[in-house]
Amino acid sequence: MSNVIKTTRRVTVVDNSALAQRIGGRLRKARLQAGLTQAQLAKGRYTPAYISALERGLAKPSMAALAFIAERLGLPTEQLVADAAELKPLRLEADVALAAGDYQRAIDLYTQLLDRRLDAGSKAEIQVGLAEALCRIDRGHDALPLASAAAEHFSRVGKDQQAAMALYWAAYGHYQEDNVDEARSMLADLRRRVGEGLNVAPDFRFRILTALANVESRSGEDQRALSYLHEAEALTGQLELRKRAVFLAGLAISYRESGDYEASISAGTQSLALHRAARSAIDQANLSNNLALTYLRLGSSDRAAQLADSAADIAEAEQERRLLAHIRETQAQIALARDDIPGARRFADAALALATETGNDIAAASATQTLGTLALGEGDTKAAIAAYAHAVELMRGLGMPARLQEALGRLAQLVSESGDLAAANRLYAEALAIRRK
Repeated sequence: MSNVIKTTRRVTVVDNSALAQRIGGRLRKARLQAGLTQAQLAKGRYTPAYISALERGLAKPSMAALAFIAERLGLPTEQLVADAAELKPLRLEADVALAAGDYQRAIDLYTQLLDRRLDAGSKAEIQVGLAEALCRIDRGHDALPLASAAAEHFSRVGKDQQAAMALYWAAYGHYQEDNVDEARSMLADLRRRVGEGLNVAPDFRFRILTALANVESRSGEDQRALSYLHEAEALTGQLELRKRAVFLAGLAISYRESGDYEASISAGTQSLALHRAARSAIDQANLSNNLALTYLRLGSSDRAAQLADSAADIAEAEQERRLLAHIRETQAQIALARDDIPGARRFADAALALATETGNDIAAASATQTLGTLALGEGDTKAAIAAYAHAVELMRGLGMPARLQEALGRLAQLVSESGDLAAANRLYAEALAIRRK
């Protein structure tokens, strides 16, 4: 009887490396999204057990296996094997979009990154970026849990600077939710820690001061707000760097798409630095607009007009149309205080158009209220009620109960004066319900 030599096909060696784990996680997620079972994915070439081993990171797939699986899933192979070499420029692209003011793009990119398997530190960093982008478009409600989770992680591992930045955006979220006492407490604590020597980025103290000014202004503490704003004013400067920053951002994206990750990171890092430097001009415009509103409430319309005009010049030069909507509304209020009715209407119309274009519901609501006030001054009660009703409708989705309550009260008064007492009572009841909450 002849000897029979059995040969056994060599099985892929178990590889419990981080790369195998990442590939496995991506594979499982893609399979589930495609609605396939492990057996369906394996059919024709592999076994369900092999797919299971890949998904659990217990086996390292060959390129042939990856090509087969990716084709069946309808994905490029690179999407299954992308690692830190790809994630780093993608993260940089998100940071650049944030710094450049392209907030929706930043939100989309940060969200993509959070879908990847990340270590806890990277996840917390991305949560902070996403929280900032959300706050920038008035979505503090969505930003708050992200910033709070990141702050908790950074505090736990002793990264005080990163924890401070996360707490700042958590405070910003509270402010947008009208939790002014919580926002004030958090910001005051951050200011104290910076004063005691916490090593943070140069613009961080400026951010804290302007945020505290906003909180005090909303609480009616105009003199205290003015004090914070003047302290912040000394920290600002203006730089004309945005064009070069935009060019380098585009170059970084081109490099990444061509696979030259090192060049992408280099160009992206330069772009990010320039955008952050250029941001000081926008900070100056924000500051001037806040000062204008504060001076207006204190009765100094001339100083308010100078500051608002300066803010508008910067916003126009930097093409910050979302911010410009707020500034035009400030200019409308100043014109109204000066009894310049044509000017007030012109600025309010411009603010509303810009707010609608940029999705800025806060500015849209304010401009609509101003137009309602103008209509009332002209004796057109029906138009005034329609304007205030539209402003209330916008505010219901903003998560700003104090402003909504004020607008509801004003609308209820107008409706009552028009003779519709039932509708007025419903509006008053809604306003009172907000107070109880």
